[in-house]
Amino acid sequence: MQTGIPCLLMRGGTSRGPFFLEADLPADPALRDQVLLAAMGSPDRRQIDGLGGAHPLTSKVGIVGRGKDAGVALDFLFAQVVVEEAKVDTTPNCGNMLAAVVPFALETGLCEPQGDTTTLRVLTRNTGMQCAVTVATPGGHVTYEGDARIDGVPGTGAPITINFLETAGSICSGLLPTGRVRDEIGGLTVTCIDNGMPMVLIRAHDLDRSGYEAVAELNTDAALKARVEALRLLAGERMGLGDVALKTYPKMCLVAPPRDGGSIATRTFIPHVCHDAIGVLAAVTVATACVLLGTVANELATVPGGTVKTVSVEHPSGEFSVELEVDPGDPQKVTRAALLRTARLLMRGEVFVPASIWKGGAR
Repeated sequence: MQTGIPCLLMRGGTSRGPFFLEADLPADPALRDQVLLAAMGSPDRRQIDGLGGAHPLTSKVGIVGRGKDAGVALDFLFAQVVVEEAKVDTTPNCGNMLAAVVPFALETGLCEPQGDTTTLRVLTRNTGMQCAVTVATPGGHVTYEGDARIDGVPGTGAPITINFLETAGSICSGLLPTGRVRDEIGGLTVTCIDNGMPMVLIRAHDLDRSGYEAVAELNTDAALKARVEALRLLAGERMGLGDVALKTYPKMCLVAPPRDGGSIATRTFIPHVCHDAIGVLAAVTVATACVLLGTVANELATVPGGTVKTVSVEHPSGEFSVELEVDPGDPQKVTRAALLRTARLLMRGEVFVPASIWKGGAR
């Protein structure tokens, strides 16, 4: 016997995974996580017995419900399903999967379109962060076709604008969780920062790397990965995150001067695998570090002037542009972050899990 659970398989930005209505999953978090592991096929490096794509970027889940707070249309819980471990992490945000939340809500009738565009406020329950998401709904229907292009995704699609609200200190105590723009940790000079994603930024040349290496090269560099992980464990304690050995954050990012016309070059680990691109909130956090005087990123970055700045974050498969606005009276304070993504509905149906795990029924 198996239990069928309605879901939509969606791409959000450069990530992919099934989206569920909150009401269609178990209310108990532990049982819900067991269901998600079975649905995705974890733990298994190929995820052969589930929907997972055998990579962190394609082993993600979105859970959506109606907003419970005043002014909030939708609640979104992001779940990172670990590929080779029986683990589901609902602590961090995911800005890529966030791009598919409003299309999912419109496709399932959870919300109604507002006209040629629809803007809804979304609360990410992982960290309490709110954002305003705008999607194209010409004729009152969500559309996925358009001219917007994002690196890491072939072709073009309809633009989805995400305006982040109050992202500083999403998981940590504040934007600079150590209270400083740079720290000496494990013999390295780093910047610990959280503007949507806890991150540790390290100059690539301090690790005897260029910062322009191919992803495959970095993923087979055992010595580098061991040193980065040792640094991550130390930095996690300094950032007030405790023992992060079993956590997916902080993300580790090697930074270098730009070489393709952007603002800064990056190689990001999430946390043990080098990312083919860079996550949305990781890009926001790196871009923020670029505009803050004294950080390890600021000294390497090429950043435009003015209070509204477009920071282009180079990554292995292209670039990611983030629009930041800084306080005219305090250039060390970022007041707004916005960016553009695309999304697409890939499949609609049911995913089946063994009834021995969950028989379904009322929450």
